[in-house]
Amino acid sequence: MDRISTLRNIEDALSQFEDDELTLPELEREVRAVLRTYATDFQPEATAYRAHGHSAVDGLVVLATSEREAREKIVELVSGVDSFDVVPLE
Repeated sequence: MDRISTLRNIEDALSQFEDDELTLPELEREVRAVLRTYATDFQPEATAYRAHGHSAVDGLVVLATSEREAREKIVELVSGVDSFDVVPLE
């Protein structure tokens, strides 16, 4: 997905929200899905990984080529945290 398509898809989701066709949680899910698709298309070798198991990183999502790289990126973003898990997003 290119940048223009990504922006159009986000604009479509916003329009649906404004027309009461999407709730706020649905809008958030739609925009997250569009952005993840763009990011993984932009970096095809990467996978989205979500951290969990420690309150400082729960829900944090990074793009990485491996679980190890994902952990390293999260440690760089949130210093002082070393006890957490990462799982690939599908």
